[in-house]
Amino acid sequence: EIYAFQDKGGREICLRPELTASVVRFFVSDLTTLPRPLKMFYFGQCFRYERPQAGRYREFFQFGAEIIGNATPETDAEAIGLAAAILERTGLKDYRIRVGHIGILREMLAQAGVSGDQASPILQKLDKKIYPEAEELMAQAGVDAKVAQDIISTTQVTGPISVLDSHQGPASDYIRQVCDILLAMGFGNVSVDLGVVRGLAYYTGMVFEVDAPKLGAEKQICGGGSYSLSELFGGEKVFSTGFAIGFDRTLLALQAEGVQCVRAGITVFVVPVGDSVRNKAFEIVAQLRRSGISADVDLMRRGVGKSLKYAATVPSRFAVIVGDKELESSSVTLRDMNSGEQTLIKMQDLVKELKR
Repeated sequence: EIYAFQDKGGREICLRPELTASVVRFFVSDLTTLPRPLKMFYFGQCFRYERPQAGRYREFFQFGAEIIGNATPETDAEAIGLAAAILERTGLKDYRIRVGHIGILREMLAQAGVSGDQASPILQKLDKKIYPEAEELMAQAGVDAKVAQDIISTTQVTGPISVLDSHQGPASDYIRQVCDILLAMGFGNVSVDLGVVRGLAYYTGMVFEVDAPKLGAEKQICGGGSYSLSELFGGEKVFSTGFAIGFDRTLLALQAEGVQCVRAGITVFVVPVGDSVRNKAFEIVAQLRRSGISADVDLMRRGVGKSLKYAATVPSRFAVIVGDKELESSSVTLRDMNSGEQTLIKMQDLVKELKR
């Protein structure tokens, strides 16, 4: 799926398929001396050479976060909880979190004599539920047919946390602790899915995916887990965990739920009454911005009526009308754009009034 090709110089290059490696490279080169845990986030374009279809594009956007620190259930739960909180803040209602641990399948394959690079293609087939091809690869690697079936059956273990009772071990205990923390954080839509493998080879422990059921077949909107990458870039081996949210697919999920995106708007729109007060209007808007108030000013030289109409469509909570008459008393007119109420206010009190 990597978008790879030769450039005009005959060099083999590819467009980035994800952003985690770039973040880890940045950590290794510039951030290793900072106290941990170290939390970073990113937003950017990624590219994969796939057949374009609904919810699956060759160019797409990812928002993600990485935590570099210590291998604890708390760290993994913090990453999953952040992903879920972000999705909730978008307005998405129907989403499901599935948590697994790639260590369970890696251990089963290792006991069967398959590890390292030899295990990666098998895990990729298991991740995509292409079981016949996974069986063929395991057979080629010398895995006993019954063991292969046990591995496939393990990937089909899904349900509440209690399903882990039949799969005892350190990895299961770890998943249970992660899920308990998520429940304590108020995320009740968590289930266990030992078939979550994730397609990238660098995952080493806990893995998770978030689905939006209303999207149908292409329902996954977020995925992540714990991994080890820093040693590949010349750094010390360090525990890392993180996630990436598919921005485009999340928008499709919101659309499927009928969520209306509300424009945030601004706090105040400054309206000069005539050319003689335009410079004063810009002085006022600059003062408001320096005070941390979101503000804009008329740039089109509209009349007062058209400027107020524009302010309502932005939308702006208030309009500040700057006129010669008001300036004689060092005042401006503050208009509430919702109620239409207008108040004469001293300029020295404007910031305080708008921050009330």
